[in-house]
Amino acid sequence: MKKILVANRGEIAVRIMKTAKKMGIKTVAVYSTADRLAPHVKMADEAVCIGEAPSNQSYLLGDKIIETAKSLNVDGIHPGYGFLSENANFATACEKNGITFIGPKSHAIEVMGSKLAAKETVKAYDIPMVPGLDEAITDVEKAKQVAKQIGFPILIKASAGGGGKGMRIVEKEADFESQMQRAISEATSAFGDGSVFIEKYIGSPRHIEIQVLADTHGNIVYLFERECSIQRRHQKVVEEAPSSVLTPEIRKKMGEAAVQVAASCNYLGAGTVEFLIDENLNFYFLEMNTRLQVEHPVTELITGLDLVEMQIRIARGEKLPFAQDDLHIKGHAMELRIYAEDPLNDFLPSVGHLEIYQLPEGENIRVDNGIEQGMDVPIYYDPMLAKLITYGKTREEAIEVMIKAIQNYKVKGISTTLPFGKFVMEHPAFREGHFDTNFVKKYYSSDLVKDQYKDEAEIAAFIALKKYLEDQKQLRLPN
Repeated sequence: MKKILVANRGEIAVRIMKTAKKMGIKTVAVYSTADRLAPHVKMADEAVCIGEAPSNQSYLLGDKIIETAKSLNVDGIHPGYGFLSENANFATACEKNGITFIGPKSHAIEVMGSKLAAKETVKAYDIPMVPGLDEAITDVEKAKQVAKQIGFPILIKASAGGGGKGMRIVEKEADFESQMQRAISEATSAFGDGSVFIEKYIGSPRHIEIQVLADTHGNIVYLFERECSIQRRHQKVVEEAPSSVLTPEIRKKMGEAAVQVAASCNYLGAGTVEFLIDENLNFYFLEMNTRLQVEHPVTELITGLDLVEMQIRIARGEKLPFAQDDLHIKGHAMELRIYAEDPLNDFLPSVGHLEIYQLPEGENIRVDNGIEQGMDVPIYYDPMLAKLITYGKTREEAIEVMIKAIQNYKVKGISTTLPFGKFVMEHPAFREGHFDTNFVKKYYSSDLVKDQYKDEAEIAAFIALKKYLEDQKQLRLPN
């Protein structure tokens, strides 16, 4: 594999290209008109504009991307995450055109792309699952009867969905019909498929996922877990590895369960098996993401592995260079997603011109970044600009490095999730490890952050005034 096309943009495109260059592989960038000055375009050996700003006129044009790859004699296509990364038809089209899709085969993508099909596939492996309905449903009355049997509260989820779309928590029977109709409508709009399924709502869950790697020689290993419970609108914002609550015994059981899930669909490459854990540390299979995850850097830091390199090597047919017993957790890693959102205004999108954009530097600080000072933040794509990742020998050390890095991350022109990240890192519940997916609902208030920043501004003003008066006093001293 001498040349790879990266079918993505932003920080993940840059991240993939860094590893490709390290491996001596040439890279091709594709870009929309809105991204013509983006870092990933400048970084690639070759770059091709494939369309207008909206993703359905550029980054989602699978046929055009393959056509570009063939014209430039590309050997492989790395889809990153989002866009075409979990599109089974795109993976098949790559193979049909003699291009290696750097990811799983289309069968695994298809099976795991449907939450219901995934549950059906892993049933035979005796993996714990949340009680619920094992089939997609759009009949409101029938669904209500099922909900009553399971017992409220229940969770309605889009079968084809993700990212919190088509998801509704229903606390009582009286609210069921309206919430069901909303879930179906949202799922139809987002995925073109209104089918939903129903399961018992676990009130105080933690969201923990297991990273797996599988090669073409029948080897599957797990690279431990990532804690992803700090979320807003069912989407992750803060991740860490390892989790502060797993015992070695539960970690092993979850890891082995994840390996079985991968085996159930003949998985290939890097994938993630997601679980919910209740307050008694019982775990339940949730879904499998058949791609590289946004939060993969924390796993890289605690294992010392380059997951993109592993993906490329597996796609080339190479055998995994290690067995399960060779893998060990070393230290602790934190990640904060830097979204162009305003945490002081209900996380609403924030677009504009980046007047100042300076990244923090220092030992144990890593920034996976996809934008530069002087650029405009486009409205057409996911609002994630970058990821701030820190490492420490202990969890406490990783948190302290993160707080320092957040303070040294300078952004002017738009709002970002940096203040939210600082709030999380300094909150007693997070520091003590006593939190779940309801952290934002339970503890977060924009007023608290505003007050914190007001206090910090007052302290800074006081220090500045004190220094000014001291300087004036020195100037007045006679010679």
